[in-house]
Amino acid sequence: MGLIRDEDAIEIRKRLEVMVNPVKLIHFTQELNLEYGVEAKQLVQEVAALSDKLSAETYNFLLDKEKVAEYGVDKVPATVVRDGKDYGIRFYGIPAGYEFATLLDAIISVSRGESGLGEQSKEKLAKVTQPLHLEVFVTPT
Repeated sequence: MGLIRDEDAIEIRKRLEVMVNPVKLIHFTQELNLEYGVEAKQLVQEVAALSDKLSAETYNFLLDKEKVAEYGVDKVPATVVRDGKDYGIRFYGIPAGYEFATLLDAIISVSRGESGLGEQSKEKLAKVTQPLHLEVFVTPT
């Protein structure tokens, strides 16, 4: 049984129709002792199946050290959203509930190659001269 209900899959497909360029979901997991690991992997695969512009790759966090280092993943489950460029977008844990809409927004933004930021915000960000590490934490409560 899938995690995405048939009626939800129809709506998600409609939402993903605005994708311009292909997007890859790169998922990192491990087989043992990982809460929501199986579900997160299944969700990524189900989402990828909803658009011909989406694909998914899965790597083992413990065994695929080169890929782990390439993407700077430090915990699992983790999902990278990218196209030909890695924008640094990472989802840790299972992107379900409220986070699911954010995952879809990230997929669409990456597909368009556009952040959705206004010109004023882009101008201010262009003045940042040193690397910036930004994390957003979400809790269901």
